[in-house]
Amino acid sequence: MSASSTLPPGSQSSSPNAGRWRRGYALIGGVVAAAAAALVGSVLVQPAALSAPVPTPTGPGSVSGAPNLPPGFTKTFKSRYIDANGLRMHAVIGGEGPPLLLIHGWPQTWYAWRMVMPALARDFRVIAVDQRGIGLTDKPAGGYDTGSQADDMVALMAALGHRRFAVYGTDTGMPIAYALAADHRDRVQRLVVGEASLAGVAPSPPLFLPPLLNARLWHLMFNQLPAEVNERLVKGREDIFFGNEFAVWAARPLPEDAVRYYIDILRSGEHALRGSFGWYRALDATIEQECQRATRRLTLPVLAIGGQFGAGETVAAGMRQVADDVQGVVIAGSGHWVAEEAPEELLAALTAFLAPDRDASAVARP
Repeated sequence: MSASSTLPPGSQSSSPNAGRWRRGYALIGGVVAAAAAALVGSVLVQPAALSAPVPTPTGPGSVSGAPNLPPGFTKTFKSRYIDANGLRMHAVIGGEGPPLLLIHGWPQTWYAWRMVMPALARDFRVIAVDQRGIGLTDKPAGGYDTGSQADDMVALMAALGHRRFAVYGTDTGMPIAYALAADHRDRVQRLVVGEASLAGVAPSPPLFLPPLLNARLWHLMFNQLPAEVNERLVKGREDIFFGNEFAVWAARPLPEDAVRYYIDILRSGEHALRGSFGWYRALDATIEQECQRATRRLTLPVLAIGGQFGAGETVAAGMRQVADDVQGVVIAGSGHWVAEEAPEELLAALTAFLAPDRDASAVARP
């Protein structure tokens, strides 16, 4: 998960080494715990032509291999591979209306959105993607900085025929969604973010933290380590490492079968761990990019969502440093995994925020 600041005001370090720790912890400014979605107009572009037939995703990681989906899910949603930006991406797609792109966080996949996707699909064309390196999307050695991953998303949506769209990113998906809105301002109409902060923009925490915060945030440094350290330590112990992450960030524990499903995917392939840690290993590049982006404030509508026991109000506070039109929502009783811990409450917040685009699309239909 991405760093977010659960630290009380005034707790950031004043040490001469603060700049040094900034890179190590910069991902903290709004605790990991949210999920939000954004909608954008339905202006279409021509889908990119594929040079060869693309197979249909099946088995673990796809819709057909996912456990305990909501009733009727497989009638609305299908797994698809899309070739975009030099890699093959996996997305679960369904519904009708303006396009809405959902970007999950760490260590999840598209499956994190399953509880809110059917309701959203009544009004939107929902695209729940697996990030670069995650799930059934390709796992290259590089390209995990947020600028490159934003380019992935633009190419994905163009290949699907969507020029303008809304986007919702949570946890590690939050900085990707922000980069998408900042770097491709003609593409994003509304932005929803949750459960994270912007590396290089948010205040850095002190080196020494209370036990709960240590338990929640130590992965930010560990995940950046080289493969010969962290991958070797985690391999064969995925249930311990990832199981702890899901547990320590939850106010309402996730179902055991869901946690098991995520962990099975993380130990299913040769490069699954490399892909999982890729976002964190690219933090130096991301921090430099975020500092540049912050010099040009966003003007589009932004909804910032935090779980009460996750990032809370720090998500909105962080976004107000870089955007002019920010609404903040705290989901009562939820921890970090908002879309799974509090789907109905999240849907209420999303529905209100996305209503103008939904209504505009409905009027435009013949």
